[in-house]
Amino acid sequence: KECPALPPGESLDTGENAINGPISSVTLGKHMPLCRHTTPYATPSATWNAGQSVTIEFNPSAAIHSGGNCEFSISYDGGKTFAVIHQELRYCFLGSKPSSLTNTATVSSYTFNLPADLPSSDKAVFAWTWVNASGNREFYMNCADVAIKGGSSSSYTGKEMTIANYPGYPTIPEFNGNYDTGMEYYSNAKQITVSPSGSGGYGNTNNTGTSSGNSNQAPVSQAPQPSATYSADTGSGSGNGPYSTIAFSSAPATLASSATPAPSATYAHAEPSPQAHNAEGNPRTGASSGSCRSGALECSGKGYHFCVDGAWSQTYSCGSGTVCHPGNNGGVY
Repeated sequence: KECPALPPGESLDTGENAINGPISSVTLGKHMPLCRHTTPYATPSATWNAGQSVTIEFNPSAAIHSGGNCEFSISYDGGKTFAVIHQELRYCFLGSKPSSLTNTATVSSYTFNLPADLPSSDKAVFAWTWVNASGNREFYMNCADVAIKGGSSSSYTGKEMTIANYPGYPTIPEFNGNYDTGMEYYSNAKQITVSPSGSGGYGNTNNTGTSSGNSNQAPVSQAPQPSATYSADTGSGSGNGPYSTIAFSSAPATLASSATPAPSATYAHAEPSPQAHNAEGNPRTGASSGSCRSGALECSGKGYHFCVDGAWSQTYSCGSGTVCHPGNNGGVY
């Protein structure tokens, strides 16, 4: 809600590139640029104070693929390089280890403090990323153009955002109950320093050292940094979804400060994929024609489709060797 107008020429992503889907699938052999798009918003989608508390709310009805690893990161170079400001590893959307495969979230929001030493800039990019624990091997990312005010430093140093299940980067396999799977890429992520280049400008990013062990990202000679992208939902960040000021998905949610008020109201939402894979189930279903509830899933022909803003998406094929079946209590598996 209270979203700024989309940049000229941009529109809401639907179908295969829907904003609530992954930007990369190793299983299906397809990918999009980081943050999905390259057109920035004319004005920030949100204005935050360095050090303030923010809450990110997710659509509680989306398929959460048994949890996995979420990171929240910041960029000052137009979305090319991100430093992590908060992590929810292993059990994102769950809070603890599940007893079996699940697509039902028990945690639908995260509250954390922005670092007090984030530099001030009116062209920062905020990103949410997620590597799912079960199902197709995917990488999810949505971004938002934000302004940071009141920063106490000219630069910020943090772990480099982990990229996985993306061309040129490591593939993290299904966890299969072992929630330490792939954790080395997060624990060995190198420290980087990000900073604006000047007032109102995108910044330069410099590495400040390397970590022991394997870096989460492949050497540049082997895997060039994916191209920067911008959200039509968020501003100088990512995707094409006009659903919230900080566009993360296709269901309304709010991102607002819970401590020091930001100079202007900020809103955002993020949504795990509504697509269930293999043996995963989703409790949401809807009619096969006409209006439907956002996040609903049902089998369609030899595949499945899902509901985006009251309309059914195109039909997607199931993973190799799998078929879609309607669940006993709704959803598909």
